Amino acid sequence: MDTKNFIAERLTLPELVELIEYHNRRYWELGEPEIPDTRYDELMRALAKLDPDHPLLTRVYAPAVAGSGKVHHTVPMLSLDKAYSLEEVMRWANKYARTPDELLLVEPKYDGISAGYDGRVLSTRGDGEYGENITAKLPLVELETTGYKGPLDRPVRGELVIRDDDFRTLYSHIRKKGGGTYKNSRNAVAGIMGLKEIAEMVAQGAKITLVDYNMISCRVKLSELEAKWQELLAKLEALPYPQDGVVLKLADRDYEASLGNTAHHPRGQIAFKFTNIRRTTKLLGVEWSFGKNCLTPVALLEPVEISGTTIKRATLHNVQNILELGIEIGDTVTVERAGDVIPYIVASEPGEERRSALIDHCPCCHTKLVRRGPELCCPNPECFETALQRLAAAVRSLGIERLGEPTLRKLMENSGVKHPADLFELKPMDILKLDGFAAKSASNLIEEIQKARVVNDYQLLASLNIPNIGVNVAKVIFAHTDFAGLRKMNADELGAIPGIGPERAAALVRELAEQSDYLDELLAAVKLVHGSASSGERPTVCFTGKMPEKRSYYEKLAEAHGYAPADDVTSHLSVLVAADVNDTSSKLKKAAKLGIRVVPLDEFLNELNQAAAPVTPPGAPAAPAARELPDGQLELGL
Repeated sequence: MDTKNFIAERLTLPELVELIEYHNRRYWELGEPEIPDTRYDELMRALAKLDPDHPLLTRVYAPAVAGSGKVHHTVPMLSLDKAYSLEEVMRWANKYARTPDELLLVEPKYDGISAGYDGRVLSTRGDGEYGENITAKLPLVELETTGYKGPLDRPVRGELVIRDDDFRTLYSHIRKKGGGTYKNSRNAVAGIMGLKEIAEMVAQGAKITLVDYNMISCRVKLSELEAKWQELLAKLEALPYPQDGVVLKLADRDYEASLGNTAHHPRGQIAFKFTNIRRTTKLLGVEWSFGKNCLTPVALLEPVEISGTTIKRATLHNVQNILELGIEIGDTVTVERAGDVIPYIVASEPGEERRSALIDHCPCCHTKLVRRGPELCCPNPECFETALQRLAAAVRSLGIERLGEPTLRKLMENSGVKHPADLFELKPMDILKLDGFAAKSASNLIEEIQKARVVNDYQLLASLNIPNIGVNVAKVIFAHTDFAGLRKMNADELGAIPGIGPERAAALVRELAEQSDYLDELLAAVKLVHGSASSGERPTVCFTGKMPEKRSYYEKLAEAHGYAPADDVTSHLSVLVAADVNDTSSKLKKAAKLGIRVVPLDEFLNELNQAAAPVTPPGAPAAPAARELPDGQLELGL
């Protein structure tokens, strides 16, 4: 559904919920928002009118990061209520201020990732109650607080951001995994925090700043707020940090605390969000880029400056949007940008000389294009560019981080790779044939590909690139069945699963049938882990300490042998696996107090090797063997 040409209040409750969940996935999971915050909040306000108690209204979101387990916040890290005009700000202030002389604090609303450090563990906000442990990212983090700038060495709550000056200088040459540079600072923070391994970023000199929320604050009386509003905004916007608004708080912290919280936000604080900025310019052309299921039109613009950024490109979303707006090349278009949302065109005026922005044939294989709903698609299953995008999306779903689009393109061109199953047959020599690879990097890539053989069922389903079936929807499905059961279900049975519905169900049944042979090939190449199996029916295992491989690797290995991974030590835990059993970590202390069995990593791996081995697919490597290194660590080789 096109979101720019509807009135939110006209949507039904199911339509609103579906649209909000779609945009939540675009923003929080994919990091590719399609609409600005103002439009998103129109949807949320409409939802509040239809269903004031809907759980979407109080859910706290956070960007996906690669952490090492959950961290409980002793003091919840809540979200903030929002205002989009001075009038809304004044209504809030007048509601809670006791006198015209009530002091307010006006602070930057940083555009990054909320985080807290307790002196030992760095964690994200998460859902407000539980965040992700990202202590492993400390080598990248520099603290900025009152009178101090340096390594993170004290308890603090703040925002992980990249300073504007750092983004212009440092990040102009820092390459992300898969090639290319980061488009903006917020995407860079989210991308780096989503990496499981940061050694490459540390080597490139990447730096992320944790800004103390209490460092910058302007004090103003309620009676002076309206008159000084623009001056305050200008002062804060001039700071060298990415911002998407300002935060207002009651200066009397005891009074603010006495007002309490809703399930979503503290009553004594509010966020004012910067509104959208629009400029007009000329549409010079339209470039059609390939996605996994369709072609996406991108507007090529006569350069125009918005909020200090020169805009040359803007998304046109899909062919239906072009037709509804009546856009043609040569028109004068209105471009809108808000925060880190990709600039997009909201209106068009006919130019003196116009030509169609649409295309009839695929730019890659020249097949006649077809319309599928609002999208323009290439129907040729052998189209190279479409196949590349589908393979790249599948690789992301399977978690093979080192395998970016440029390398996949080379593998398809030079090594006959067409599907993810082909990747598991690659040898180091296949990688060494490609430009830019040496023996070590080729070996590392092969090792990571082989580790992806142990894969969660929901990851595998998401890798099939079925429209509207991502990881979260796949998890919902596998809470009710396993892969074998899924392939036997009909559309009515699937549609009865909460959150699936008839449209998704019909697409699933159709795609699973059409991809049946390919799916058989893929299932034969991997060891499938049923991620929704009840942990209560399996022994539980928790890992602690710095280990030679990523934590997720050991968890997958344990799952393949019948264990259910756990993030914390509780009385129900079966075994705690430690890199160093003599360490004094809180998990080891708690395990000793509760009488939980503690085993060294090498002993646990030996137990797995000696136990009944998991079913090994044809052609799959044997379970990794461990060998002792001089420093007492373990090296796992394939």
